[in-house]
Amino acid sequence: MAIHKLVFDDDFDEVCNTLIAIHCTLEDYRLAYLLNKHLGITLKRKPVDLDYSKKDASYAIYEWVDHKQLLTWNLVSNICKKQALQETDYRSLFNTEQTTTTFYLLPEHKTVNYFLKIDSEFSFSKEKYILDSILKIPQIATAYSINYSELQSKENLIFS
Repeated sequence: MAIHKLVFDDDFDEVCNTLIAIHCTLEDYRLAYLLNKHLGITLKRKPVDLDYSKKDASYAIYEWVDHKQLLTWNLVSNICKKQALQETDYRSLFNTEQTTTTFYLLPEHKTVNYFLKIDSEFSFSKEKYILDSILKIPQIATAYSINYSELQSKENLIFS
């Protein structure tokens, strides 16, 4: 009896994503508006934020599905700030003080404010055009591509 052996290539492990880091001080809704205007897309806020119960953090997320080119665009905040009241040990007029804890979606990129992730079923060749269009927005300090395969916490970028 013959033995048939199937060998799969490593193509299944590769994910075709474009990840763009955006540095700016804008609110998430304002950045989504400017990206929609300059890139000709229609990002809309998802009804539920990206929530990580382990960290007690949630991140604003916007999405647009381009059915023509089979692309999914996601704009997600990298920073989540939580405020909590903490009781103080020393005697004062007030027994509590407010502390702020900062969480990051991708801790290895703490200086990045937002990420624009583009999922596709084929390699995306318009990355340079998108970056140039983003850099033309005056409110954005800088934007650059990040190699998706070199990320340590890429599981945080799985949104579905």
